[in-house]
Amino acid sequence: MPPIVEIQNYTWRYLHADVPALQDINLTIEEGSFVGVIGPNGSGKTTLAYSLNGLIPGQYQGIKEGTVKIAGTEVESYRPGELPQMVGVVFSDPEAQFTAMTVEDELVFGMENLGLSIPEIRERLEWVTDLTQLKPLLEKPPYEISGGQKQRVALAAVLAMMPRVMVLDEPTSMLDPMSRKRVFDVLARLKRESHNTIIVIEHNLENLVPLADRMILLHNSRMALSDGTEPFFRQVDTLTEAGVYPPGGIAFFHALMKHGAFAGELPLTLDAAVARLEGLMSHE
Repeated sequence: MPPIVEIQNYTWRYLHADVPALQDINLTIEEGSFVGVIGPNGSGKTTLAYSLNGLIPGQYQGIKEGTVKIAGTEVESYRPGELPQMVGVVFSDPEAQFTAMTVEDELVFGMENLGLSIPEIRERLEWVTDLTQLKPLLEKPPYEISGGQKQRVALAAVLAMMPRVMVLDEPTSMLDPMSRKRVFDVLARLKRESHNTIIVIEHNLENLVPLADRMILLHNSRMALSDGTEPFFRQVDTLTEAGVYPPGGIAFFHALMKHGAFAGELPLTLDAAVARLEGLMSHE
């Protein structure tokens, strides 16, 4: 069975740009995995997202080399309307995706475009509003709710179409910490209960790291690092050279490792770091 995402020798340069936005990318992602993509601004993260759902090269002019395949098929080979059923993208600005006057209409819009029956639309609407806790907001205009609620509406609208691959491009960049946590709570439940492949591009690592099976670092338009989450964060020098800094708990235990005071697996959450530190202290 081929990987759900397969990128080979991929380079993309926007028209009139002096250098490629992505260069020599080789990447495979297995179905059902949760992948975090990080990197400094301008490293090519959004270009990667657009490449996966066909906005590149469909809506942007440029020069493409290599291949980007979803479920074994090059993105350019999908017929109109097919690729959105395979890949759904949630952008950092949720209002850019809104087309309807109520939250319910917004959630139903994509399903109607897929030609789903009314009973199936109702079933999916019930499922996705329960998952994202949006039932009390169904009659409200999406433009009048809070930022965190807007982002959950944008996420739910994509989820309702049940794409095999979900790409979230900095979905919490404009949210406060509580709203950010609620979005990641939805993703955590989705990871537990579904087989979606989830790719999250994110600057805030505290919520992303505990969920990610694998991390990818983009730097200077290239894939600088790709590994399982725990071994990925062992390579701190590569990360800091790219201007990316691990969460505090990971950084603390990495410092202990450098001084020979710790030799186990890096804790990936703050709670795990506290428990590990208490364990170390109890053995002193």
